[in-house]
Amino acid sequence: MTDAIETTDIMPTVETGMLIRIHEKIQDVNAKGEPRERIQIFEGLVTGTRGAGASKSFVVRKESNGFGVEKIFPTTSPVITKIEVVKRYKVRKRKLNFMKDFGRKLRELVVKK
Repeated sequence: MTDAIETTDIMPTVETGMLIRIHEKIQDVNAKGEPRERIQIFEGLVTGTRGAGASKSFVVRKESNGFGVEKIFPTTSPVITKIEVVKRYKVRKRKLNFMKDFGRKLRELVVKK
């Protein structure tokens, strides 16, 4: 299904319950001390959105080595290069805070094209 949303669009549509893959720019320093830029992928479930317009942001949660990691991304951030939608789940709430406590299964949403 992997829909790719480029940030050249006006506003990417990220909704709660999506499993997304975010490509973000990271500033690093190599062994010689020279700055370099690379792209790192962060894949996780969107557990909530907030705001409107230019100040809209969303929270992405993933499990890494047994620990829960959450990141907040502004939708208009220049750090984000691409957003890919891997899956969509059927949800009934705007914030999925119950996903922090236990790994409840979500029903996958079948999208008809």
